[in-house]
Amino acid sequence: MQPPGPPPAYAPSNGDFTFVSSADAEDLSGSITSPDVKLNLGGDFIKESTATTFLRQRGYGWLLEVEDDDPEDNKPLLEELDIDLKDIYYKIRCVLMPMPSLGFNRQVVRDNPDFWGPLAVVLFFSMISLYGQFRVVSWIITIWIFGSLTIFLLARVLGGEVAYGQVLGVIGYSLLPLIVIAPVLLVVGSFEVVSTLIKLFGVFWAAYSAASLLVGEEFKTKKPLLIYPIFLLYIYFLSLYTGV
Repeated sequence: MQPPGPPPAYAPSNGDFTFVSSADAEDLSGSITSPDVKLNLGGDFIKESTATTFLRQRGYGWLLEVEDDDPEDNKPLLEELDIDLKDIYYKIRCVLMPMPSLGFNRQVVRDNPDFWGPLAVVLFFSMISLYGQFRVVSWIITIWIFGSLTIFLLARVLGGEVAYGQVLGVIGYSLLPLIVIAPVLLVVGSFEVVSTLIKLFGVFWAAYSAASLLVGEEFKTKKPLLIYPIFLLYIYFLSLYTGV
């Protein structure tokens, strides 16, 4: 009977530890690598770090979630504020050149009203009307808002189908002729007769641009009842500029 031999060596499986004597440990070396965890996101495998795995195992995976960018949040600033510079430029040309023979679709000023274009025109008119009297800026804006409201109420009473936003836009844009004559008045200011004629021309120009857009065929014989207050409104605007 042969003596029992040494016990069979145990082959450790992957991931198990083997204890060896200190005498054998001198010839052993190695390293322990962290397990690789891969996520399947839309068909692509992405290697996760140990910290990411730890957070997911502890139930904090929601901290790693990234929201998709909303296309609505990436709009340009002008588009976000609903400012169309090409549309504003076209409306300015329609107001400054009100003759039908030029071929402009002038009804777009009334039918497609905007706020920023008329506001810019009114503010610009206010700035050139300063001459040391800073209170005139707020006063011109007030006259624009409440003067347009008066024209709107009068137009509705006379049977016109017009919205307040449309009146506000048309009255604001139609201040452009007064802005155009402003530098001319600075040159011919010493000639009283010429200056008066230019002022009347500017007022008629502005009033015609506004009235031709606001006073439609629905007013029939009542057109003078709406044209006259529009004319007076632009006379008052001009008086705020000249200081009269």
